[in-house]
Amino acid sequence: MVILGIDPGLAIVGWGLIESHRGQFRPLAYGAITTPAHTPIESRLSIIRGDLKALIEKYKPDEMAVEELFFTNNITTGIAVAEARGIILCTAYECGIPISEYTPMQVKQAVVGYGKAEKHQVISMVTSLLRLPKSPKPDDTADAIAIAICHAQCRGSVMGQYFNQR
Repeated sequence: MVILGIDPGLAIVGWGLIESHRGQFRPLAYGAITTPAHTPIESRLSIIRGDLKALIEKYKPDEMAVEELFFTNNITTGIAVAEARGIILCTAYECGIPISEYTPMQVKQAVVGYGKAEKHQVISMVTSLLRLPKSPKPDDTADAIAIAICHAQCRGSVMGQYFNQR
């Protein structure tokens, strides 16, 4: 099973592609889609859509896992991220890829074993689980890989069904 994990954002969309087979994970590719600051939002959204579609066409993932939105302080940033997330979901849907969504706490629980783990703990586990020579950069990329690992751990399980009830 090839899973594309996505950490949505407007400036940076982290992505990570893993292969999952019987509880073992293999990194296939990872990186970030970036959009230039001070560019109209419609242009930035178009860049995200185009780059994501190119990734999907190149790697042909079986499923996609996306982090749900979580923001507390800056509502303006949250709205822009929500718009980017909408483009991401729509692009996956148009490409026929099944989508699952996970909260940051669910991702941390599945990857680290503790839902309130700190970012450095998640990055450390991602690096260890995939036997990477160094931590993925930027942090958004490591988060996207963690989301893919979370989906691999949860898909088909009662936990995964609970996480993705809509």
